[in-house]
Amino acid sequence: LCQRAPGTLCPRYVLLAVIFSSVYSVWASVTHYSIPEEMKEGSVVANLATDLSLDVKSLGKRKMRLDLIANKKYLDVNKETGELYVVEKIDREYLCTKTLTVCYLKMEVILENPLRIFNIELEILDINDNAPQFRRDAIHLDISESTPTGERFSLSNAVDPDVGSNSVKTYHLSESEQFTIEVQTGRDGSKFADLILKQTLDREQQAVHNLILTAVDGGTPARSGTASVIVHVLDTNDNPPIFDQSIYNVKIMENSPIGSLVVDLNATDLDEGLNSDISYSYSLYTSEKTQETFNLNPATGEITVKGMLNYEDFRIYDMEVIAADKGANSVACTT
Repeated sequence: LCQRAPGTLCPRYVLLAVIFSSVYSVWASVTHYSIPEEMKEGSVVANLATDLSLDVKSLGKRKMRLDLIANKKYLDVNKETGELYVVEKIDREYLCTKTLTVCYLKMEVILENPLRIFNIELEILDINDNAPQFRRDAIHLDISESTPTGERFSLSNAVDPDVGSNSVKTYHLSESEQFTIEVQTGRDGSKFADLILKQTLDREQQAVHNLILTAVDGGTPARSGTASVIVHVLDTNDNPPIFDQSIYNVKIMENSPIGSLVVDLNATDLDEGLNSDISYSYSLYTSEKTQETFNLNPATGEITVKGMLNYEDFRIYDMEVIAADKGANSVACTT
C-alpha cells in the first residue's frame, strides 16, 4: 500500500497482459480452370497436386478433401494421383441462369497437418447443346385485306438456353410473295422478328397464308427451331353483289293466282359475313303500280304475284331491283 503525507497522490501501476495466438499455415489464393459443360463422367480436369505443388504421397495422410460451394458434388479429387475429375455431368443451363455471362463452380481443396486451403474456381463453358424454341408452335395473326403494304406485325421470339454465339442469331421466313421479315435486336441482345406486309392481301384470292418461321442460333454446327405463322385474312366490303343475269325477261299469264312465282332473282357476293348478306328492294325507277302488282321478298329475291293481272290493262311491267349487301359500307348493284 502507498503511504504518503496527506494531500499526496500514490502512483498507479497497469498490468499489461500479452496473448500470443497460434496461426495455422493457410494459403487462400484462387486457382482458375475452365471446362466445357457436359464432359463425360471420369474426365480429368487438372492435376491439383502438380498445379498446387503438393506432395502426392502425402495427400492421403493429410486427408485431402474437396468441398463444393454448391448443392451438388460434380467433381472429386483422386487422393492417389491428385487429379481433379468429373463425377457427374455438368449442365451449365441448370447450374447458372442465362443472365450470367460467365458461369463459375467454386470449391475449396482442404488439407490437414498443417491446414492448407486452396480456393478453386472452375469456369463452365457453354456448348451448343440446345436448339432455339418458340413459346408457341403456331402463331395466329388476323390481318385485314385493306391493310397497307409496309405494315409490321410482332411475332413471338424464340428462346435458347445457351449463351453468347450459341444463342438465337437470326430468323428466316419461308418463301412468300406477300410477306417478309426484319430481324431486330433488343436492348439485352435478344433477337426477334417483325412480319412485314410487302403485297396487298386479297381474301377472295387467298383467305389463309401458312408460313414457317425458323430461328437459327450461332453455334457450330448451328441448331434451329421452327414455328408456324398462320395469317387469317379478314374481309373488307370490297366486292358488290352481282346478279346472275343483267336482264330478266319473264312471261306470265294474266289472271295468274295471287302468290304465283314470277321470277327468283339471284345475286351473289364474294365477300363473307355481313359483307355478303344480300337484301333485295325496288329502286325508285319502279312504278307504284308495279310495286302494287308484284311482291318482292327482300330476303330471297323472289317476285310473286300480288295483285290481279289483266292483259288489256298492262302488257309489260318494267321493274328495277337493287341487291345490296349488309356491310358497314354497303355496296349494291341493280338489274
